[in-house]
Amino acid sequence: MEKNCIVQGNKQIIADINRLKQEKNAVILAHYYETGAVQDAADIVGDSFALSRMAKDTDASIIVFCGVRFMAESAKILSPHKKVLLPVPHAGCPMADMVTPEDVRSLREKHPQAAVVCYVNSSCEVKAESDVCVTSSNAVKIVRAMDEKQIIFVPDQNLGRYVAENVQEKEVFLHSGFCPVHHRLTSDDVAKAKAQMPGAVLLAHPECTRAVLDAADYIGSTAQILDYAKQAAEQTFIIATEEGILHKLHKDNPDKVFFPLTPNLLCTDMKKTTLLDLRDALLYEQHEISLSYDVMSKARRCLDRMLILS
Repeated sequence: MEKNCIVQGNKQIIADINRLKQEKNAVILAHYYETGAVQDAADIVGDSFALSRMAKDTDASIIVFCGVRFMAESAKILSPHKKVLLPVPHAGCPMADMVTPEDVRSLREKHPQAAVVCYVNSSCEVKAESDVCVTSSNAVKIVRAMDEKQIIFVPDQNLGRYVAENVQEKEVFLHSGFCPVHHRLTSDDVAKAKAQMPGAVLLAHPECTRAVLDAADYIGSTAQILDYAKQAAEQTFIIATEEGILHKLHKDNPDKVFFPLTPNLLCTDMKKTTLLDLRDALLYEQHEISLSYDVMSKARRCLDRMLILS
């Protein structure tokens, strides 16, 4: 009885969401790491920056971003005249919080000839202090394309190290940040998973440590992992990234089998948004992202340079 009540309640919330979306000319974005229910309620599901770019090209007046704060900030930077709502205002990113504008300025003082490359998983204020932004899918390409021979990479030490190993003609200075979800994965986790699932293909996100990446059969962003799994002839995969991606993997590949590298491989911030939060964000147009013009314009230059070099 209780389960039926929950299902009926969710159906009503989804109906409310769809009605409000039409009434308010809104588009709903959801990251691959959100819960399956939120992904299914969204108009567009994808990687963080790809979502922002797609939202910019819609005629929607309101963008509801089901993700974490830096993602909603990027959407606001690219669509400054649209109302951007973050359903859960305290949904943040521990990695993004590990670097501050002061950290960037300090690193510039230590390495005055270096350009600052910031991962998209960073605040608007950090982007404003940086020279170019990158995503996990284009970081290697963009750093290779830059004229500068020295690079400061913030905040993710693991993605930065991956870039440095693939662009050896550049000298890369790493910040100490990391994603807690990916950083805790070890070679022992890989060995255990492969012993339990012999022959399975290991797909890993570059936010993982070197030990995991060295053992991976393929390294890529969430979108790249999804594409690889869909096109691969193999049937069984071990996934070394946040478990929210499994929802899309199962939907796209019903005849294939996917296992997370370890149990409970989840980002708690990405799981904070519920259908009710999404409905209320639309209903009350609450938790709007507001950024100063100065910071937003500086951060926009950082993002624009990425688009030029992509």
